[in-house]
Amino acid sequence: MEETTQGLFQLPDPATVKLEDVPGFLDRLKDKVFDFATSYGMRLVAALLLLIIGFKLVGWIVKGYKKSKLYSRLDPTVRSFLQSVISISLKVLLIVSAAAVMGVPMSSMVALVTSAGLTIGLALQGGLSNIAGGFVILVFKPFSVGDYICFSSYEGTVKSINLFYTKMITLDNRQITIPNSMVSNDALINNSAMNTRRVDLQFSVSYDSDLDLVRETILRVAADDPDVRREPAPVALLQAQSDSALVFCCRVFCKTEKYWDVYFRMNENVKRAFDQNGISIPYPQMDVHMR
Repeated sequence: MEETTQGLFQLPDPATVKLEDVPGFLDRLKDKVFDFATSYGMRLVAALLLLIIGFKLVGWIVKGYKKSKLYSRLDPTVRSFLQSVISISLKVLLIVSAAAVMGVPMSSMVALVTSAGLTIGLALQGGLSNIAGGFVILVFKPFSVGDYICFSSYEGTVKSINLFYTKMITLDNRQITIPNSMVSNDALINNSAMNTRRVDLQFSVSYDSDLDLVRETILRVAADDPDVRREPAPVALLQAQSDSALVFCCRVFCKTEKYWDVYFRMNENVKRAFDQNGISIPYPQMDVHMR
């Protein structure tokens, strides 16, 4: 290409140019411009067509992967992560192929990719650590898509695990995007890891309440709840004697996905049962003695 452009734009010595040579020079200039446009213009058109068609094919391949039997058999965590890897890898391969069609030597391309990769790697250390964190999550599986996790100050259901980020949906339907490096390098709580989960509840009653009646009322409500497991059996114990009330602790077990249903339903039903049995829930109070 360098020789072609040099020959194309190299002008003759003005001292040697004659008037009758001008038409011939213009013809040669026109021929060289035409040859240049034909050669490299066709390569440019071919490279553009390769990119356009290639990106559409990548989209079809990703859609085909999502509809395949392999996709349905994979763990939900692996599905989204592998989809990101396939899409990004094929697009990079397309760009390299388009450069080869344009006539860029592969040795130069390899050197360029290597140097660019080193530069980008130094500039985007966080991005590379996110990729490494994604592989750690994929291999060791501290959590999966659909799990309810608590991480740092975040809490929610895992929506997807991609090449760089993990997305969560909070209870109030907000989406949180967290870098994989943070998730893989910090402690987290997976509330969905076990099939059953314990629900801890606290109920305050007045000091003049019958302790046995309070305990029986709480346990009766727990026994009537359809989602509370019989084994381990529910317990209701006096936990503390606070300034204004006696605090009872109730612990019941249920299926993990029923945790919030049991939590809210038990609070409501215990309050109704206390009202029916004349058990009062006191307000904060203070005794003042005056001399």
